[in-house]
Amino acid sequence: MDHATEAHQTDLMTITRFVLNEQTKRPESRGDFTILLNHIVLGCKFVCSAVNKAGLAKLIGLAGETNVQGEEQKKLDVLSNEVFIKALVSSGRTCILVSEEDEEATFVEPSLRGKYSVVFDPLDGSSNIDCGVSIGTIFGIYMLKDSHEPTIEDVLQPGKNMVAAGYCMYGSSCTLVLSTGTGVNGFTLDPSLGEFILTHPNIKIPKKGKIYSVNEGNAKNWDGPTAKYVEKCKFPKDGSPAKSLRYIGSMVADVHRTLLYGGTFLYPADKKSPNGKLRVLYEVFPMSFLMEQAGGQAFTGKLRALDLVPEKIHERSPIFLGSYDDIEEIKALYAAEEKAA
Repeated sequence: MDHATEAHQTDLMTITRFVLNEQTKRPESRGDFTILLNHIVLGCKFVCSAVNKAGLAKLIGLAGETNVQGEEQKKLDVLSNEVFIKALVSSGRTCILVSEEDEEATFVEPSLRGKYSVVFDPLDGSSNIDCGVSIGTIFGIYMLKDSHEPTIEDVLQPGKNMVAAGYCMYGSSCTLVLSTGTGVNGFTLDPSLGEFILTHPNIKIPKKGKIYSVNEGNAKNWDGPTAKYVEKCKFPKDGSPAKSLRYIGSMVADVHRTLLYGGTFLYPADKKSPNGKLRVLYEVFPMSFLMEQAGGQAFTGKLRALDLVPEKIHERSPIFLGSYDDIEEIKALYAAEEKAA
């Protein structure tokens, strides 16, 4: 083994070191954000371990309660939610927590309060646990501008106001993808070290992709532009090759593939779900934030996804995200429909 290769293998950029390096670039930083991220990373490690052991530990199966969205909760959902709530509260850096699993927001008691609000889905795609498909945690972070008493309005903000967003995918490996507003970086958990190592520096989505990702089972309920776009993917009129369809049904896995390989991920509104199915605060916003930071786009069918102002914490929205040029096509189809109306 030559010396350069050896140096590369021993000089490991861990996520903690990476975030500390980012902190030094901001002289006004007091380290609060670094501490908060460390607690999120710890939560991800715990959930990763629990997911890997789920089959053995009899954690799989219904916990008997139904969450806010009317989905029957899996035991792992409940566990992941508790882990993240406790990790975030104990960091002493948060004031409001919004979880997909809890109907109401959690307001942190004053003695443990900090200036950040965290919105998260502790275990997205949990209906896939039983069949071993990749699942993940999605999170977004807002910062309180001043030291007022926190209210729910502090999290009902457009996604462009987030200071960071990311997801952790529990699949063949455990991958954490993070953006603090200056590009997107991917880290992979090295189980022998128990550390996330930088494996995908400065992720950039290809400008145009060869893949589209959508649940075609809903096709009969789609609106015109969505149907036209999918038709165009399958039967291109300009002589270009047809796109490939890839749909896992777990948002973290589908978006992760889109980010790395390019293409589009769509969950449009339809007659059954006129407001779309994915939740704005902790699914649409964090993934749209990452997509834009990686050079892609995110669109709701009406406007840029990050400009949306949510009115309720569990509000839903249609979403089209992915490669820049591909989303431009979708925007053109919606603009043409509006013009014709």
